[in-house]
Amino acid sequence: MKTIRQTLSSLFAFMLCVGTAAAQNTTEIPVLDGEKWWGAFTAKGSQMPISAPLDGLQPLSQQNFNNQNVPFLVSNYGRYIWSDEAFDFRYDGSKFVIENTTKPVTVTKAGKNLREAFVLAAHDHFPANGTIPPELFFSVPQYNTWIELQYNQNQADIEKYADDILANGFPAGILMVDDNWQRYYGNFDFKAERFPDPKGMIDRLHAKGFKVMLWISPFVSPDSPEFRDLQEKGYLIRQKGSRNAAIIPWWNGYSACYDLTNPAAFDHLLQTLKQAQAAYGIDGFKFDAGDLSFYHPESQDYHDSTAHATDHCMKWAELGSKFPYNEFRACWKMQGLPLVQRLGDKDYSWNALQLLIPEMVNAGLMGYAYTCPDMIGGGQVGSFRNVDQTKLDQALIVRSAQVHAMMPMMQFSVAPWRVLDKEHLACCLAAAKLHEKMAPYILELAHDAAESGEPIVRSLEYMYPKQGFSDCSDEFMLGTKYLVAPILTPDGKRTVRLPRGTWIDDQGQKFKGPLVIEVSAPIDRIPYYELKR
Repeated sequence: MKTIRQTLSSLFAFMLCVGTAAAQNTTEIPVLDGEKWWGAFTAKGSQMPISAPLDGLQPLSQQNFNNQNVPFLVSNYGRYIWSDEAFDFRYDGSKFVIENTTKPVTVTKAGKNLREAFVLAAHDHFPANGTIPPELFFSVPQYNTWIELQYNQNQADIEKYADDILANGFPAGILMVDDNWQRYYGNFDFKAERFPDPKGMIDRLHAKGFKVMLWISPFVSPDSPEFRDLQEKGYLIRQKGSRNAAIIPWWNGYSACYDLTNPAAFDHLLQTLKQAQAAYGIDGFKFDAGDLSFYHPESQDYHDSTAHATDHCMKWAELGSKFPYNEFRACWKMQGLPLVQRLGDKDYSWNALQLLIPEMVNAGLMGYAYTCPDMIGGGQVGSFRNVDQTKLDQALIVRSAQVHAMMPMMQFSVAPWRVLDKEHLACCLAAAKLHEKMAPYILELAHDAAESGEPIVRSLEYMYPKQGFSDCSDEFMLGTKYLVAPILTPDGKRTVRLPRGTWIDDQGQKFKGPLVIEVSAPIDRIPYYELKR
């Protein structure tokens, strides 16, 4: 007869075996002949639609590639793959192999085409909640201090940046003060030596028509009063098997991190941010550093012992949802909520410019309608550090602004009035004015997205299914009304493919589709076409 200890030991071994088997669940989903797929990772938009074999495992559970990711794939044949939990997948050209799930993943037939499948999936799995982010995000440009000031955020230069925006004819909008404004990570007071009057600064910016957001992260500098207090309360992610806080490497060094799976820690950070907001008059926050690669439950302990890296990312987004003025670069699920997303930082290059449309299309097909296409000219600061800024390719900055102009949001960072001559600056200003002109329609689309979940930026395949547009990645539809075909190469030329219908271009010329047009556009032209019904 077995002892109680032996019985319990056997039961534990059985449960462990069952758990291991469940964690290693594998599902194969055959792909139909000619079927193409979108989704999973925003940052892989340039590889969409998936129609050829992918290189290796695509690790949704562990990696977000500097941007949003979701357990969702949708096809031009009206099918979609959804899982409530993270999964990893492979694609060999004939089938998806879904790995590391606790239960099999199914494919759903939801219609005849991409749009029908997406709309049903959104309704069933990430329904829109009826609310959009503040209208200012869509109606005027945003301005971020990152490229101009980098880690030297300071009161004098921020106020000068705002004054220069207005002096050069650009409209006031949302001003985002980026990293290194605060005393240290985990503290939300301004550096006194750089900001002698932060409340006065924000009051003056408000008086000039700006809303003000501050960059923040979930990290806490070690050897600080906040660190000691948070560790004592158990509000930090811990080393595995220890009461000590885990020290996590990230792009700015080594820090502890709030354990947002702990409701008390979540509420503590929320109240701390609200206190800072009240003290300084801040409108909201840029919530950075939610990337999955920082969170490793196999080597870290969380208040919620069942939490995965994706759960911590979701809690960070949940925290941000408490503030209408928010922005995220990394996000897991949470589609349908009024969360502002941004594409990951891009290099200052023509190649990077060509990533904006496919990534924006993919973000929309993942359920993120309220997305900004990075910063104009690129948000990767290293690109600007390594070039002579007196010799920037001015056409590249202009063409980037022109892509943004017809997107849901546009965001300046590098100051065009500093790096451009009068001709090119005038083109950037014209792009900002075009965005303002398009704002009523963009807001109409945003409100529609808040009800239907449909993307604002749409692929031509989404709007014109099975007409040969599935691989068209350098044009997009802005809602149902405008086909946008911006210039993406330094020669100022491109091919434009028009679907069926009557189209009027930005110069008043009429075209009858389907039609292929060769376009040569001077630096001040953004080719786009309005559908006449």
